[in-house]
Amino acid sequence: MASDRIFGLVVAILALAYLAGAFQIQTSFLSDPVGPRVFPMMIAVVGLLCGLAMLWKPDAEPEWPPLPVWIKMALTVVILTLYAYMLAPLGFLIPTALVAAGVSYMIAPQPAKAAITGICLSVGLFVLFKYALGLGLVALPRALMG
Repeated sequence: MASDRIFGLVVAILALAYLAGAFQIQTSFLSDPVGPRVFPMMIAVVGLLCGLAMLWKPDAEPEWPPLPVWIKMALTVVILTLYAYMLAPLGFLIPTALVAAGVSYMIAPQPAKAAITGICLSVGLFVLFKYALGLGLVALPRALMG
């Protein structure tokens, strides 16, 4: 019960810090009406509400995951951090395929299915972002593109 309240407090504080950071995002005169700050603000508000809900009504008997699950969660955070650093030099497709395959393998350790998931997710997201949403993604490392 106390652990839920402590976690709820941490989430609420982090959400407030994230919200303060969202307010610092500069908007240009020619940006769209919604602007780049709205999405981070919405995420911060949802996080704040979740944290406050945990503070207000904690679970009577919380069940903590076993150690192997904690290790997988920590490994996922490391993988996603590396992903952020891999995007610029390696393009979108390769890092996304590797990360999606790695996370998929941690969820269900089946190498062939994890590889297929990584490739399909990478290509599918690229097509969605590039052509449906019109974002300017770089597919592959610039060195491979000539």
